[in-house]
Amino acid sequence: MEQAIKILIVEDNVIIADDMQSMLEEIGYEIVDNVIVYEQAEEVLKNNHVDLVLIDIILASDKTGIDLGKHIREKYNIPFIFVTSNSDRATVENAKTVKPNGYLVKPFEQQDLYTSIEIALSNFDYSTKEGGQEHPEDEERVVSNSVLKDSIFVKKQHLYYRIQFGDIQFIKADNVYLEVNTIDKKFLVRSPLKDYLGKLPKNKFYRAHKSYIVNVDHIDAINSKDIMINNTLIPISKDFKEFIISAMNS
Repeated sequence: MEQAIKILIVEDNVIIADDMQSMLEEIGYEIVDNVIVYEQAEEVLKNNHVDLVLIDIILASDKTGIDLGKHIREKYNIPFIFVTSNSDRATVENAKTVKPNGYLVKPFEQQDLYTSIEIALSNFDYSTKEGGQEHPEDEERVVSNSVLKDSIFVKKQHLYYRIQFGDIQFIKADNVYLEVNTIDKKFLVRSPLKDYLGKLPKNKFYRAHKSYIVNVDHIDAINSKDIMINNTLIPISKDFKEFIISAMNS
């Protein structure tokens, strides 16, 4: 399953908010809503699936962006980034209390936005819930987060796709890039092979060769030097061959 990342913008300066929305939509993100106060953001989060929230610290209401960050930490398991003009020590220290997944100081460029978002999504740990209880009205969000725990975000042509782990067949190192091969698509990712392996389920993905990671569920055939996945021959190391044969015979 592939879906564009869904973002909520919470910014009380309408001009800045519209500029942010244009930048994000140009990249390929989907904007769920663009609101100016805490209460509106609370309603959007309650009734929609949101992957990430961009929050101005100073809002047009008594409750601040930091209050909203606290609310997100207590109720939802999603990342958020503060987008603010304030970078003084007191504001930063206050913001740190709710553990934002990024802190972007205005003015900024489109590159700054998507870099901050990509890092926040990549580093966020969806396997733990930092606070709050799950409520019946959040059932759809809980299901969506379960999907995220079984998926990884991959960038292709300015879009960030959510790829099911089960759809990944093998990953090939190609210079500074990795070629992620799914059932019907290929994606290029800039990452060391070892680091990428650490993001994948340990009971399914293994280093079959110095240049390959494979999903063992997709192995169709094996010989003394190779395995076959979807009609592609992939070289294997001696250790991996012994591991696979042992697993087949256990």
